[in-house]
Amino acid sequence: MKKYLTLVVLFAVLTSSYAQKKKVAVVTFYANKMVEFRELGIGSEELIKDVLDLRDNPDFNLSPLLEKFHSNFFKEYATALPFDLLPESSVVETEKYQTFQPKYEMSTYEANNYLNYGKYKYIYEGFAGKYNEVGMAKLFAEEADGVMFVYIDFALEKGFGIGGTASVKMRATARMALYNKKGEKVFAFSESERSKKTGVMVGGIPVVKPEKILPMCESALEELMGDLKKRLSKIASKTDKKL
Repeated sequence: MKKYLTLVVLFAVLTSSYAQKKKVAVVTFYANKMVEFRELGIGSEELIKDVLDLRDNPDFNLSPLLEKFHSNFFKEYATALPFDLLPESSVVETEKYQTFQPKYEMSTYEANNYLNYGKYKYIYEGFAGKYNEVGMAKLFAEEADGVMFVYIDFALEKGFGIGGTASVKMRATARMALYNKKGEKVFAFSESERSKKTGVMVGGIPVVKPEKILPMCESALEELMGDLKKRLSKIASKTDKKL
């Protein structure tokens, strides 16, 4: 009888440990305000001033778009993940997070390129980003089994037409990257969609004005968010063993 009870207790403990979800801390969440235009095949000197002016124009307000993406991510997409996300306040409001000095920290001018959500900091992840990836993972190793980097950006692309009469579309891209508590990559992927709304090119140059660009950004993001939950679920479904 005693042996039987021991086996029952052991089974219950094992079942409980397997059933318990792992935890992940989201450590950066932002939108890139520098609209890319490489796909247009136009020299940088032709557009860079317009793109910088757009970035600094208060009418080019990406906050509502970032707010919507953030809401969808934490309220909808998070339910498709095989792990739980730590409450944001337990991450971004901690002193250790706010005092962390990431590699590739930007000047005030460069910081204007990025719109951070709430109290999140811009923390680079990707090529040559190991210092930040490992640093964040170790920073939250006691509270979480991994850390996640999330951001969105936008890029102009040719739509239809020929030469100077061509239209342009916007492509919205979301990147999500997960690292375990050692700072090793679990997954990193980018998903993108083009806008239904279009803009115009005058003399082969796109019109880069907030009233023209912002609706395309919104349209592209709407298209992207359409079935992002399904895509994320498929990619994240096999990550549990790597955390």
